Amino acid sequence: MQDFLIIFILPLLLGWLLDHLLGDPLWLPHPVVGFGKMIGWCEHRFNKGGHRMLKGGLTAVLLVLLVFSAFFAVDYFLLRWSMLAAVTFRTIIVFYCLAGTTLVREVREVFRAVDRSLDEGRRQVARIVGRDTTQLSAQEIRTAALETLAENLSDGVIAPLFWLAVAGVPGMLAYKMVNTLDSMIGYRTERYRQFGCVAARMDDVANFLPARLTALLMVLASGRLSLLKFVHRFGACHASPNSGYPESALAGILNCRFGGPHYYYGELFPKPYIGNTDRTLTTADMRTAVRINRMAECFGVVTAGVVEFALGLFIFSL
Repeated sequence: MQDFLIIFILPLLLGWLLDHLLGDPLWLPHPVVGFGKMIGWCEHRFNKGGHRMLKGGLTAVLLVLLVFSAFFAVDYFLLRWSMLAAVTFRTIIVFYCLAGTTLVREVREVFRAVDRSLDEGRRQVARIVGRDTTQLSAQEIRTAALETLAENLSDGVIAPLFWLAVAGVPGMLAYKMVNTLDSMIGYRTERYRQFGCVAARMDDVANFLPARLTALLMVLASGRLSLLKFVHRFGACHASPNSGYPESALAGILNCRFGGPHYYYGELFPKPYIGNTDRTLTTADMRTAVRINRMAECFGVVTAGVVEFALGLFIFSL
């Protein structure tokens, strides 16, 4: 039992603590950067000519399988070689795969920047959103930052924890590859519509349960279970089948309105609104959102630990 706790639970707690304290230090090499280079090379080489959907689909599937199998092999070898090496490796992977602290810092900077000047706010929010920001108003900048905070809680924290609990560190890294594929090529633009179609659908599947779990944890963190009705009503009001759930949870908590049409790569994408209260967002709202984010993250870590503990006991009993 002691060895089990060390191998499975300790890396989760240490990795989460490191992310909470350090975020993503720019001076450290990050596996997601490597994933991005792999995806970029494949996209440049294969996203041309005919059969783009097939080529994009094969690229996405093979990259995810490559990441899972490679890190499964490394984890298996280290576990047989040295418990200390295995725990260290798993701790580092958990640290790399969680992205809660960095986004919280970025959102705080967006609110500080837009309070100083509109242009500075636009430049700052462009660091964390994919939409065009050159024409955003101060309200739209704050809204974009909080929408991203809610979505990132799912994509950057709860979903990696979910896949860690279900499939270990190889599953956690495979999820990060899926998420990186979607963030790079999963757009409905002329360039990516066919090549990134399968990648986008993979991301939808991988985030289906984590997105809804994120919304539930946010509602629990708010202490207002009645908001589950709000989430049920507005969760599907999004172009993504998943992003609307954490966003609707935060919109309900803040009693505000998210969503609406946005420009991506010069193209206008119509999106429904989430919530009905179109009010001005403030720094106080940002602080509330960060507090809810952190509490939901803690709940997520505990949940992942319990699930991982239970699955581990089941596996060892076989």
